[in-house]
This record gives sequence, structure tokens and C-alpha cells, in this order.
Amino acid sequence: MTIDEMSPVPFYVQLADILAAQIADGTLKPRTPIPSEAHLQQTYGVSRGTVRAAVKLMRERGQVLTFPGRGTWVAEKQP
Repeated sequence: MTIDEMSPVPFYVQLADILAAQIADGTLKPRTPIPSEAHLQQTYGVSRGTVRAAVKLMRERGQVLTFPGRGTWVAEKQP
């Protein structure tokens, strides 16, 4: 999946939905880290702020957990 630049949906929501789909299809497994900010920036061609907003949205949805100094990990139980 890619970010649709012509979509009215904000980039951060699109990125959060892409990562959520990867969790749902098993590409990103529970209790494993999500890709780094830099990797997500390069892969999807978005800014650091967009990546951070997407991760924040996923945290609010209960899809990921962030541990200071350890990174962001896929939550064990998905909502």
C-alpha cells in the first residue's frame, strides 16, 4: 500500500491505516517492534511529523504501545 497524495484523508491517517492492515494480515506480529521512524519516512515518503502523528493515532486506537528508550511495539491484543 502507498500514501495517496490526492486523497482527502490526511497522510498520518493513511499511514496508520497501512500499518494497521499490516498488523491485521500478520506482517507485523504482536509483541514485535514496528519499523523505525526513519524507515517509515523513507518507505512512504512522508515527514517525521507525519510518522509521529500516525504512531500517536495507533496508540490511541490501542494498536501499539510505546516504551521510552525501547521503541514502539505492536500490542498483544488488538481492539
